[in-house]
Amino acid sequence: MLPFLFLKPLKTYLKTVLESGSVGNASSSDEELEQWEQIFMMRDENGNSYNDKRKKKSIWCRPSCIPVSIVIVLIVLVVLVPLLDQPSIMHTNKSINPINLHCSDECRLSLVESIPEGHMYPPNVTHIPTKNAWLDLIDEAQTSIEIASFYWSLRFNEEYPYNSSIEGEQVFQALYAAGSKRKINLKIAQNWPTKSFPNIDTDYLVKKKAAQVRSLNFSKLLGNGVLHTKFWIIDRTHFYIGSANMDWRALTQVKELGIVAYNCSCLATDLAKIFDVYWSLGAPDAVVPDSWPAELATDINVEHPINITDSQRSYGAFITSSPPPFSPSGRTNDDDAIISIMEAAEEFIYVSVMDYAPALVYEPKLKFWPKIDDAIRRAALEHKVKVKMLISWWKHSAAAEEYFLRSLVALAKSYPRVDIQIKRFIVPSTPDQDKIPFARVNHNKYMVTDRAAYIGTSNWSGDYFVNTAGVAFVYEDNAHFYQNATTDIRKDLQEVFERDWSSPYAVPLKL
Repeated sequence: MLPFLFLKPLKTYLKTVLESGSVGNASSSDEELEQWEQIFMMRDENGNSYNDKRKKKSIWCRPSCIPVSIVIVLIVLVVLVPLLDQPSIMHTNKSINPINLHCSDECRLSLVESIPEGHMYPPNVTHIPTKNAWLDLIDEAQTSIEIASFYWSLRFNEEYPYNSSIEGEQVFQALYAAGSKRKINLKIAQNWPTKSFPNIDTDYLVKKKAAQVRSLNFSKLLGNGVLHTKFWIIDRTHFYIGSANMDWRALTQVKELGIVAYNCSCLATDLAKIFDVYWSLGAPDAVVPDSWPAELATDINVEHPINITDSQRSYGAFITSSPPPFSPSGRTNDDDAIISIMEAAEEFIYVSVMDYAPALVYEPKLKFWPKIDDAIRRAALEHKVKVKMLISWWKHSAAAEEYFLRSLVALAKSYPRVDIQIKRFIVPSTPDQDKIPFARVNHNKYMVTDRAAYIGTSNWSGDYFVNTAGVAFVYEDNAHFYQNATTDIRKDLQEVFERDWSSPYAVPLKL
């Protein structure tokens, strides 16, 4: 078991929601009242309380009762005394035999990136292009492809027919061929189509009988939110999780980051349980159940990450989910994982996300939501962990975001060794590129510390953790396993952040 996430008891910050089907437990005052009534009603046939001392004396002090009393005392000594010691025995057994989840697969993990066209980096500092990873996964498929997505816009875009949309067209045609010609079982769970996101691509796949598609209506399911998830599962053996939408712009015009895993059925089947949740909620007249079926529960979580060992390294990993009503028993909530990782950091916390706000900004009424913001401040002030944040700056950035970020930076140097630094990341555009709607932005959603890597699908405002669906892959580094390992996802992600932080695209926060 890798230790980094277990420095504090999980119950101090982890809440399980909607597992039991009840709104809450009976209050302690109700339980005490019931016990009091039971004691109060214990009277004899004459209405006298058995608590009366004289009554006790008359019952137990008769000579005829002495043999019976001796027998009762012996029974108590023989039966009850061993039981009194049982909790300590159980506790000892628990510590001796902790849950140890081990993956028999030799998972092969790689970072995946989309670098916007015209965005210049030195050679050999980027990772597998998203398009290449997706096409390779399609080629790997033998029986099934399952995709969870926000919306679909892979094909040639008539609104703005930019040439780079050809890469999205290539991915779409490969999926179409897999479902129609190769007879791969292609299943897609997507957000409910809207006027802005009509999902014409998936309509075409259904019409051509190349895919099965279900759409989740969050207005009916939760009252608010969207399916913001972005992941692929191939044969329940390989998978991708990352920031890239099923959009041609995510391949050539938006900066994205994700992770691809090959030969990793132990985690792919666990991720598939989240897909099965979505699939069930996309059925007609679906409702969020009070409790999920046992087969959707998981043992792989923040308390018990699955241990994976290959020829070079050993690490722990688990997959998180949001929102809490979508999480069957055992699943770690996305925001709880973020807090846990921050609590375990000893040296640094690096964050790269598109949006940041300690609030629920998409609710009818603005609500304060400081959970992650508090954790950042606590790490910097109490544990002296160095914090660096890269937050995107583009035409759709909220004005309030700048003030939230300044309040974090204001803590820097407030006490000795308090270090919080923030930069805004800008993806430049040519006049032609600037015409592409909702493009030219750093869309990353990850965090890396000296102990762990977190690669998610959610922006960091409260809405994404309260009523919007997303997932994340968490990787726990075991730095003491093979010192000469040539690949290490945590280290690779740290290098991606440092590359971006020191690049000309990262500008200081205006104070």
